[in-house]
Amino acid sequence: MTDTQTLIENRPPSVATLFLERVDATPDAEAYRMPVPPASGEGPDEWRSLTWGQAATRVNAIAAGLMDLGVRPEERVAIAANTSVDWILADLGVLCAGAATTTVYPSTNAEETAFILADSDSRVLIAEDAGQLAKARERRADLPDLAHVVVIDPAGATDADGDGWVLSLADLEKRGAAYLEQHPAAVTDAVAALTKDQLATLIYTSGTTGRPKGVRLPHDAWAYMARAIQAVGLLDENDVQYLWLPLAHVFGKVLTAGHITIGHVTAVDGRVDKIIENLPVVRPTYMAAVPRIFEKVYNGVAAKAREGGGAKYKIFQWAAQVARDYAKAAQNSMRLTGAPTVPLPLRSKHAVADRLVYGKLREAFGGRLRACVSGSAALAPEIGYFFAGAGIHILEGYGLTESSAASFVNPGESYRTGTVGKALPGLEVRIAEDGEILLRGPGIMQGYHGLPEKTAEVLEPDGWFHTGDVGELSPDGFLKITDRKKDLIKTSGGKYIAPAEVEGQFKAVCPFVSNVLVIGGGRNFCSALLALDEPALLGWAGDNGLAGRPYAELVGTAEVRELVEGYVRELNEGLQRWQQIRQFRILPRDLDVEHGDLTPSLKLKRPVVEREFAPLIDEMYEGAREA
Repeated sequence: MTDTQTLIENRPPSVATLFLERVDATPDAEAYRMPVPPASGEGPDEWRSLTWGQAATRVNAIAAGLMDLGVRPEERVAIAANTSVDWILADLGVLCAGAATTTVYPSTNAEETAFILADSDSRVLIAEDAGQLAKARERRADLPDLAHVVVIDPAGATDADGDGWVLSLADLEKRGAAYLEQHPAAVTDAVAALTKDQLATLIYTSGTTGRPKGVRLPHDAWAYMARAIQAVGLLDENDVQYLWLPLAHVFGKVLTAGHITIGHVTAVDGRVDKIIENLPVVRPTYMAAVPRIFEKVYNGVAAKAREGGGAKYKIFQWAAQVARDYAKAAQNSMRLTGAPTVPLPLRSKHAVADRLVYGKLREAFGGRLRACVSGSAALAPEIGYFFAGAGIHILEGYGLTESSAASFVNPGESYRTGTVGKALPGLEVRIAEDGEILLRGPGIMQGYHGLPEKTAEVLEPDGWFHTGDVGELSPDGFLKITDRKKDLIKTSGGKYIAPAEVEGQFKAVCPFVSNVLVIGGGRNFCSALLALDEPALLGWAGDNGLAGRPYAELVGTAEVRELVEGYVRELNEGLQRWQQIRQFRILPRDLDVEHGDLTPSLKLKRPVVEREFAPLIDEMYEGAREA
């Protein structure tokens, strides 16, 4: 048996067990860093640390406090809060009490929050603030099983009914400390009693179509993920991770499991608008993100170069192409010879470009970043190659809520842009006759909560899970995702098209695009709805005699239409005739979570966008001739 097999097969039954083991092994080591805003409200945040031992004190108190409230094994405790150290400690407290966490995005409206709380039978809600409390209070009559709401930030969060329904997280921890004085072994006994098949987490799918479904993930799924991440060897105890991803999403949640088993430092701040500010302060060696973050950075760098004048922008364009060429050459030689060999002339160009462009880009990420993992959606390969050539290595991965997030990830130095890497150890993969990716392993869900028929549609009795994604496996095990099976479109001419592939190519070509939706199912040609990146567009407008105009006005101008049309022509030059975009419309606003166009993990809700902008789509096909 290999060391990897031993590590995975001898895993404990739960992450709660791994947490207690970590605390025993390194109680005084730094576990978390968190930002604390200045008392004056002005100036930079102060970053404070928490050791594993200090974290354990709070986790034990939260766990015991929940027991004191009457929470029993496998009963659900919901968390509706932004990413923070408090979120992680609350989750660990739930797990160490033997209960199960229901995750709720803080952006979820009151109606859907109530649906999730009711569907999951959650007994307690841990809410971030008065705003999250208000959602539960509004629907309290519909939530008879919700016994308490615990508020992390109690400012303005009153127990209006005077019946003890609302208490602060600090109060819960005080109750827990008192409970532990009476029952000192309560938490360790609860963790020892956990079995691998007990429910640990109920994560509701983002709901790109219809009502979200509760995905049941047992303790063993997280213990397996923790050990598999450790076995891959991308991280060690000396790393510093920057964690900003939503912890209500499975991608963010799995990172907490890997962190516990490896024991490195994690700096936690869920404020997306603080990422650029935080990176040079935290100076992480590792970060996970979604493609939209890298696209925004790329667009921002291009816009800044453009603002510097024609010469500076030409240097950027040249350096960007050198980066792509360099990355492709290095990856090709690594695949063929096992070493990243690059021809001398290209190395010389790269050295110049590094001094002019890439070094500054790396400094913006903190200067120590060894690798980023990108997941949740496809990263445009040309953007991936750009960052790779600039020395910011983006390792694409793949997984679903139903597979506990991490199923595939690119290996360190031998990663291949445009693929999602190799299967994690312990996972089986099979490609069905129609190209669908099937998975089987310890990370696969138990099923959808209370939905046996929906479960049977995707999970076979022998454990094979139908992902709904289409892909190809290379002979040496690298997986390339083609598209979502349900998102493949067929034109009226009988040609199949993967919209995500065309959309990704356009994002690489056009530095002004924010979101793009390719349409063509049952139509005689392809069209696209385009949303532009507002900061990039406003910067361009200032240089082209259109300064001062708002986004909604700019996108209706002939100048912007002509600008975008040039990029569409460039895109079409690299596409097959039936893939080409024959018509497009620029949307009057960007797509976002608030309008329901994107999921909280920034995935496009295609049916929603198509419904909302149906008049624009109809307009593109009015009187259309056959292709």
